[in-house]
Amino acid sequence: MRILVLGSGAREHAIILALRSEDAPHEILAAPGNAGIARDATIVDLDANDPVAVADFAGTESIDLVVIGPEAPLVAGVADALRTRGIPVFGPGKAAAQLEGSKAFAKRIMDAAGVPTGGAVRAQTREEVEAALDRFGAPHVVKADGLAAGKGVIVTSDRDAALAHADTYLPIGPVLVEEFLDGPEVSIFFLSDGDHVLPLSPAQDFKRLRDGDEGPNTGGMGAYSPLPWLDGRFGSERDFVDLVTSEIAEPVIRQLDAEGTPFIGLLYAGLILTEQGVKVIEFNARFGDPETQVVLPRLVDPLSELLLAAASGHLEDLPRPAFADDVAVTVVLASDGYPESPVTGRVLTGTDAASAVDRVHLAHAATAESDSGLIATGGRVLNVVAVATTFREARSRAYRALGEIGLEGARFRTDIAAKVDEGL
Repeated sequence: MRILVLGSGAREHAIILALRSEDAPHEILAAPGNAGIARDATIVDLDANDPVAVADFAGTESIDLVVIGPEAPLVAGVADALRTRGIPVFGPGKAAAQLEGSKAFAKRIMDAAGVPTGGAVRAQTREEVEAALDRFGAPHVVKADGLAAGKGVIVTSDRDAALAHADTYLPIGPVLVEEFLDGPEVSIFFLSDGDHVLPLSPAQDFKRLRDGDEGPNTGGMGAYSPLPWLDGRFGSERDFVDLVTSEIAEPVIRQLDAEGTPFIGLLYAGLILTEQGVKVIEFNARFGDPETQVVLPRLVDPLSELLLAAASGHLEDLPRPAFADDVAVTVVLASDGYPESPVTGRVLTGTDAASAVDRVHLAHAATAESDSGLIATGGRVLNVVAVATTFREARSRAYRALGEIGLEGARFRTDIAAKVDEGL
C-alpha cells in the first residue's frame, strides 16, 4: 500500500516502524516528519493541518491509506476532507474528535453513555473556578478545556497554584475543575470503525517530569506494556480489557454513532482504578504518546490491516489483535528546560551506538539534521524503546542505550517501570 502518515513525533515514528516491520513492502510517506522518520519514510512537503492540501495530495498521489497521528489535524477536519473524496483515513472527523478537543464534550458523552468518570464543573470565570475548587476540595484538578499538548492539567493541593493554572487558560477558553480520583492509571487503545471496536494491549505511562512522580505534568516521560499487576486485581489482563471494552469503549462508540458523529480511528481511554471501580480520566482521539511506543512493538498482527479495516468499516472481519509475551519499556530523553521552556538546537550524539544495543530502537520525537549533525528541535527529543522477556532486562537495555546518547542538559527519569520490575 501507499500510506501517508501525518505527524512529526515519536508516536508517528513508532507507527511507521510498525508498518515497516511487516512482510508487505509498503511505500510510506510522512508529513512533516523529523530526522528519524526521514530514515524510514519519504518526507513530503505538506501542511498536515490543511484539510484541502492533504486531500488534494492524497488524491493526486493515489494514497491507499492516510494515518493521522496528532490531534491538531483531527480537530482541523482533515479526516472529513479525505472521507468526502472516498480516501480511506484512520482518524475521526472533526465532530467526533471533540472527544479530545473539548473535555466538556467528552464529559457530556460519558454522561449520556453511562460511562463512569469523576465529577466536573465547566468554569468560564475565576469566580466559577473558585466555587468549584471549594466544592470538590483538595487535591485540586484543573484542566484546560481545549487542546494543550498534554500540559494543560494541574493536580495540586495548593489552591493558589490551581487558581494560577486556571488564570493561564481562562483567556483562551473555559477550564474544567474536576473531582480528584485516586488510584493507579492505565492507558488502553481501541480501534474503531464507527460501529465495532477491537482492543489493543494496555500500557502505563509516566506524566510527571521527575523520579517518584514529582515535578510538573509533561506529555509523558516513559511507559511500559503489558501490565502484569492487573492479573491480581481483575483475574487477568484479558478480563480487564473485556470489562473496559464493554463498559467504556463500546458505550462511547455507540453514543457517538447515535448522535451522527461516528468515531473512526483510535479511541484512547485514560483510566484510573479507584476503590469504586474503573473510571475514565480522559479520552484522546488518536494513539497516545509514549504508550504507542511500547504497545506497537508487541503487536503480532499487521498494523496496516487493522488500520485499513477500521478506516474502511470492516473491523468485524478481523480477530482480536494478538500480542507477544515480550515486554516493552520506553524512556523519554527530553531537552534542558522541558516542559516549561525547552532549550533547542543542541547537538545530539550517540544515537547509532544506542540503536546497536540488543533489541533497542529509537523513536524520534523532535530531531533535525544540521551542519553539526543531529540536533534537538523540541522538548521531548527521543524515545529509547527496549523489548525483552522480562522487565528487568528491558529496563537494563533501555538505560544502557540511553547512556550512549549525548545531549547537553538532557533530562530523563531513572525509574520508568521500576515498580513493575520489582513486582509492586
